[in-house]
Amino acid sequence: MRTLLALVTVIASCAVFPAQAQHKLTPAWIASDLPTPESVLFVADKKSPYLFVSLIDGDGAAADGKGGIARLAPDGEVLEKDWITGLNAPKGMGIAHNNLYVADLTEVVVIDIKKQQIIKKIPIAGAIFLNDVTVNSSGIVFVSDTRTNKIHRIEKDEPSLYLENVSNANGLKAIGSSLVVGAGQELILFGPDKKPLTLAKGFAQGIDGIEMIQRGEFIVSCWPGLIYYVYADGKIQLLVDSQAGKINTADIGFDPATQTLFVPNFFKNTVTAYQLE
Repeated sequence: MRTLLALVTVIASCAVFPAQAQHKLTPAWIASDLPTPESVLFVADKKSPYLFVSLIDGDGAAADGKGGIARLAPDGEVLEKDWITGLNAPKGMGIAHNNLYVADLTEVVVIDIKKQQIIKKIPIAGAIFLNDVTVNSSGIVFVSDTRTNKIHRIEKDEPSLYLENVSNANGLKAIGSSLVVGAGQELILFGPDKKPLTLAKGFAQGIDGIEMIQRGEFIVSCWPGLIYYVYADGKIQLLVDSQAGKINTADIGFDPATQTLFVPNFFKNTVTAYQLE
């Protein structure tokens, strides 16, 4: 890991904290030389926690075979830069039944974590730009398609359409039998009846990543360089604005035990960790 103190300084200086702010993010470390990181997934392994980072390493909408998955330690050390290779434009990730499910343009790639190999590819009918992945407590996988405004459901590796007409569907977070969706500039909850309930709105850019911090409260990232805290009453607090420095904040990961937020910086080829306070 190479620390980029200058970049940390830029990010920290771009943070916007309202008066009497209840939360803030303090930069902890930066991991570099990660080609176009789009998503970070924290894995709470009992023996040794780690991070998966999806690497596009090319055009985010091209089936060019350049993409892959890296594995990092929670302190930012790059353990395996080429943990998996040969993907196209991998984005969101989730774990079900000890397998890693990765959104990869028009299909979901299934990777056996222990064997460290691709075991299956699940084509999603009509998909154009699969984006985020989340898994509920029953092991059911959900994947968004931002270009078609749809969300698909995968159970026992069989895909089906779950929601449609969800404008700019991107970030996903499964909570019990409900699904939280970043739909453009709104954070929406879909219950088991699939009826939408707006949790928060007013984000300056389209939502990318979603992590639940505690019941009813979330941290939300917007790709161009914004990170927000969302309170249970729907109020939002801007924590980071790094747009001026062109430091992207893509699909975030979170370690609840240490209250650490992991942010892929996309075009900067870095991942930044922040301590939530």
